[in-house]
Amino acid sequence: MAYPLLDIDLDKIEHNARVIVELCSAHGIRVSGVTKVVCGHPAVAAAMLRGGVAGLADSRIENIRRMRAAGIDTTFMLLRLPALSRVDEVSDCVDISLNSELETLQALSASALRRGKVHDMILMIDLGDLREGVWPDHAVERAKALVPLPGIRLQGIGTNLACFGGLMPTHANMLSLVELAGEIERACEIDLTWISGINSSGLNLLVEEGMPERVNHARIGEAILLGRETTERSPWPNTYQDAFILQAEVIELKRKPSAFAGEHCEDAFGGHPHFVDHGNILHALVNVGRQDVAVEGITPQEALTVIGASSDYLGLDVSALAGRIEIGDILSFNLNYAALLAAMTSAYVEKRCVRGRLFDDRVLYA
Repeated sequence: MAYPLLDIDLDKIEHNARVIVELCSAHGIRVSGVTKVVCGHPAVAAAMLRGGVAGLADSRIENIRRMRAAGIDTTFMLLRLPALSRVDEVSDCVDISLNSELETLQALSASALRRGKVHDMILMIDLGDLREGVWPDHAVERAKALVPLPGIRLQGIGTNLACFGGLMPTHANMLSLVELAGEIERACEIDLTWISGINSSGLNLLVEEGMPERVNHARIGEAILLGRETTERSPWPNTYQDAFILQAEVIELKRKPSAFAGEHCEDAFGGHPHFVDHGNILHALVNVGRQDVAVEGITPQEALTVIGASSDYLGLDVSALAGRIEIGDILSFNLNYAALLAAMTSAYVEKRCVRGRLFDDRVLYA
C-alpha cells in the first residue's frame, strides 16, 4: 500500500446521508448531495444516493463528467456560476445550473437551442454573504429579463450563506427569500418549483423550527461527508465524523531538540514558525506535507503534537509513543473540510474506498 493514503468509509457516508435526508424530508426539503470536496468521486456519489439524496451537485463540470462516465444516473446540478466560455459544456452535461448574469443566460439559451434542449436554472440571490447572486433589489428585474429566453426555464431561486462571508441563515433572511419568490411569481406570472435556501449551515434552523415552509431544497456536502454543521463546525447528532481518515508513514524518527538556537527567517511558505523549548523530544517525520493536504486542518488520532510542515514532510512530537513507534509505522489523522478538499485534489494521496466498518462507533456523535 502506498502512503499517504486517504481511507473513505462509504457505509458511514451513506449513513450520514440518510440522517440528513430524513431530517430535511421531515421539513419538506429535498437534498442534493454536494460532491465538490471529493472531486466528484463516483463511489462517494453512489453512497450519497444510497443514503437517499435526490440528486448530486458539484461546482466543477469535470467532476460531473467523471460521475456520468462512471455510470452515476441522477440529476446533476452545477453549483458554480457557468463561465461564458463554457456554456456549451453546461448545456451538454448539466441538468440544472445556478445563475445570476443575464449575458451568460443569453449564451446558455442559444446553446440549449442549438442542441434542441431546455436548460433548467435557479436564479441566485445574494442576501448578504457577498458571494454569487443578484442583489434582492434587482431580483425581479433579472427574472423578468430571463423568463422570455428560449431554451431556458427558470425553476426557482436560491441563495448561499455562511460560505464566503459567513452570514448565518436565519428565519428573517430565509423569509426574505420566500417573499422574493412570491414577487417574482407575480411579476412573471410563473410558478417556481424550487426555493433552494440552505446548505450544511442551515440544519440548526431546521431543528429550531425556524425555516419558512416554502424553502424546499438544500445543497448539503459537509454534514453528509464529515458529519458537521458549518456555523460552528459542531458534530451533527447520530452522524460519523471519521468517514475520511488520512494515513501517512513514519520515514524518520530521531531524538532532537524541540527548538533551535540561531537567527530565524521565513520558512518556504513565507511564514515565521515558532517553536517552544521543551528540551529534547522524539521527533518524527511522516510522508505527507503541504503539497498533499491543508496541514492546519488535520488532527492526529494519537496524543501527538504537530510541530510543523514543509511541502513534503509533516513534523510531529511523538514522545508519547516512545518505545512503541518505529520507522515504517502508519499514523492516522482526522481531517476538516479544507484538509479533505486538498487531500482529494492531490494526485499524490492514494484514495481507498472501504465498507463494512459501520459498527466502529467511536466517533458516532449522539
